[in-house]
Amino acid sequence: MSEGSGTFPAQDPYGAFEHLRFERRTDSVLVVTIDRPDVLNAANERLHRELSEVWRVIDHDDRVAVSVVTGAGRAFSAGGDLEMVERMTRDHATVLEQWHDAGALVDSMLASVKPIVAAVNGVAVGAGLAVALLADVSIVGESARLSDGHARLGVAAGDHAALLWPLLCGMAKAKYYLLTADFVDGPEAERIGLVTRCVPDDEVLEAAVAVASRLAAGSRSATQWTKRVLNRWLAQAAPTFGESLALEMLGFLGPDAAEGVRAVRERRDPQFPSAGNTGGTTG
Repeated sequence: MSEGSGTFPAQDPYGAFEHLRFERRTDSVLVVTIDRPDVLNAANERLHRELSEVWRVIDHDDRVAVSVVTGAGRAFSAGGDLEMVERMTRDHATVLEQWHDAGALVDSMLASVKPIVAAVNGVAVGAGLAVALLADVSIVGESARLSDGHARLGVAAGDHAALLWPLLCGMAKAKYYLLTADFVDGPEAERIGLVTRCVPDDEVLEAAVAVASRLAAGSRSATQWTKRVLNRWLAQAAPTFGESLALEMLGFLGPDAAEGVRAVRERRDPQFPSAGNTGGTTG
């Protein structure tokens, strides 16, 4: 289709992305849609890599001032694809690849120059939640359900969680939700400060585009430089992020993660091997 219809020509760098769709909603607002709806937009290896690379492409596109990221169908993203996660429990090379890509996703979103607005529909878990919360503005639906989910799988809360949650909603709430892996609905996520705003489900995308359009109409230097300096707060937590990500990946090679994957497949509560230890610690 032609550029005027809202998509991009074949030679455009956006054409290299397999699991992301792109639509120009205005002259300067680009909507990026995570597009694996058959699996609730779960992130396989390819999508994980694309979510770390797309922001640099957008930064180099002079036509775009602000991007909006959302999910196709019923969900924003159900987190890591279960087939990929299962491979991580038995293959060191897969763990190393995801260690790199998970770090690159966070680093690339924090380093991105242009504002990012998240339009969060339905469930957002794991890597999908990382994208939603790393966005500069997050608009969620009333029925949205957010969860870091790592503890439920039997690994440490890595990705974005130790970096972002304490700053967004405070240490007390961060510890509770990251230790329990409980879900947070849209209204509660707004109440505790985890997201920017909660709106009716059918208004999520339009509300996000409206914010993006407002930012795009303003001074690019002002918005980009304000984003840059605010992200310095997150940069101070880089050692915390690095350790959390390393411990998450180490956990995938232990018995608890293997049991966590089995429990998800069998739709039951996990029986973690480490839960049978009495009085001991793991570090």
